[in-house]
Amino acid sequence: MEVARNKNIYVLADFPLGAPNAAASLIREKKIIRFLNEIKEDAAQVFIVGDLFDFWYEYKRVVPKGYVRILGKLAELTDAGIPVHFFVGNHDMWMKDYFQEELNIPVYFEPVAFEFNHKKFLVGHGDGLGPGDHGYKLIKKIFRNKACNWLFGILPPFIGMGIAHYFSRKSRAQTGQTNEVFLGEDKEWLITYCKEVIQKEHYDFLIFGHRHLPIDFKLNEKSRYINLGDWIKYFSYAVFDGENTELKYYAPNP
Repeated sequence: MEVARNKNIYVLADFPLGAPNAAASLIREKKIIRFLNEIKEDAAQVFIVGDLFDFWYEYKRVVPKGYVRILGKLAELTDAGIPVHFFVGNHDMWMKDYFQEELNIPVYFEPVAFEFNHKKFLVGHGDGLGPGDHGYKLIKKIFRNKACNWLFGILPPFIGMGIAHYFSRKSRAQTGQTNEVFLGEDKEWLITYCKEVIQKEHYDFLIFGHRHLPIDFKLNEKSRYINLGDWIKYFSYAVFDGENTELKYYAPNP
């Protein structure tokens, strides 16, 4: 696809709406809405790269309460002809067909390659990629298992959602602030993963979320790894202007 002159592609991740409580989440949600309003005129496409929600599960006839502002805004963008792409993250991996049917937004469960203006992109949330983190990789396989998904779905929503939010809070408590420190080239699992990928196939930009730390790392003379940061502390995102991709920061004030 060619990106028209004066148009941009915006990529952002890790909002996670619902955390740590409804009041704080609402403030963050309104900031995201303001950002999407501001980019609407020059957005060629928008990529939401995982963890839009702190937790999301679609029962057959029930979706989580809340988030009407962001869902309405995403519908407004697609209704206006602006393609929106959604990648599931580790907090909202139990997506089914709600986004596709109600919002006209494709949902991706693994990294996907795109090409814009002859630039090649690999985009994904980033969880479970690269070496290490074997405990999470096992949990991810269990959670993605169709039988486990079905078993969770037969729980009454108030029980299932309560369990999910408990484990989500526990995960955040264990992570603490470690995700906000660059660990070095050899210890950043996504850098290792990206290096392995470009040995097999060239990409100009490999863009991921999950890490919660804005990173722009030169893998070689032609490839860059970009981590999108988050909308909890950094309010960071990437923008492709048709030629180059740059990390930027949105003013965090309401």
